[in-house]
Amino acid sequence: MKTRLLCLAFLCAMPFAAWAQDVHYQPDWASLNQRPIPQWFDQAKFGIFIHWGVYSVPAFADPHATGGEAYAEWYWNHMHDKNGPTWAFHVRNYGENFQYQDFAGQFKARLFNPGQWAALFAEAGAKYVVLTSKHHEGFCLWPCPASWNWNSVDIGPHQDLAGELSKAVVARGLKMGFYYSLYEWYNPLYLQHSASYVTGHMVPQMKDLVERYHPSILWTDGEWEQPSSYWHSTDFLAWLFNDSPVKSDIVINDRWGKETRGADGGFYTSEYGMAHGKQAEYASVHKWEECQGIGKSFGYNRMETASDYKSAAQLIHLLVDSVAKGGNLLLDIGPTADG
Repeated sequence: MKTRLLCLAFLCAMPFAAWAQDVHYQPDWASLNQRPIPQWFDQAKFGIFIHWGVYSVPAFADPHATGGEAYAEWYWNHMHDKNGPTWAFHVRNYGENFQYQDFAGQFKARLFNPGQWAALFAEAGAKYVVLTSKHHEGFCLWPCPASWNWNSVDIGPHQDLAGELSKAVVARGLKMGFYYSLYEWYNPLYLQHSASYVTGHMVPQMKDLVERYHPSILWTDGEWEQPSSYWHSTDFLAWLFNDSPVKSDIVINDRWGKETRGADGGFYTSEYGMAHGKQAEYASVHKWEECQGIGKSFGYNRMETASDYKSAAQLIHLLVDSVAKGGNLLLDIGPTADG
């Protein structure tokens, strides 16, 4: 009896990595959904989200707007509303002939100190960090071969921002992850519904991120216009779980197609307490994560004041409430363009 108990205790204590090595997942949701979420994520509880990109230069949104209209990282998209506050701000400060792409040269990150950032995150008690490797604007924070002259090495900072932060975060003993937008607002290939956008651009980008930096989280977004079959999500995830260098440790979310939120993938996501346009109710159903900014925007918004930010007491309550209901909290900060 004692021997059996010892064997059972050993099996229960086996790390997820050792167990996962013997499992081969098929490229379909029925198989992929059987993969347990690595234990480290449930134990982590608290992470830091970082929205940083070309949008950090104009850094504008109407803080009194609701939902996505208050998101400064949507500046390029909001510019197209010629009757909206973003276009009025743009014309007043930059002129109507100033293109969004022109902001890239002003995204310098001169004060960026990855070691200092990582130390601050660790001191705050965070256990993981998620950086926007590429938001909906398509600008990459690493030297991505598929985004020539629209990445942080070719233009702007001339630095591998993703790589430098990843190295500093891991050195502090934290887990590093990357946010990645599946779609790009104004990529011609995507707008033309060309299959080469997914197979020749998007999937190679994600594989490059994984193989280059070995992240512990791949936090996808921008999936809502197309089903997961369009994005080749199950094929990519089968590779990620079976053959990638992070197959045992990687954690994913549920944003892999317009039908997958709260249904397929890894942990479920809520944003400012909302999921599918209504109050999130994930407690005790499935591992989930709440994400929101300290203010009303994910990207830095120059228009927000102290009154728009949550107090320390509110942030602590948000963390405790999320964890008590079985979730994690991914709290966002939006650095300025100079870092």
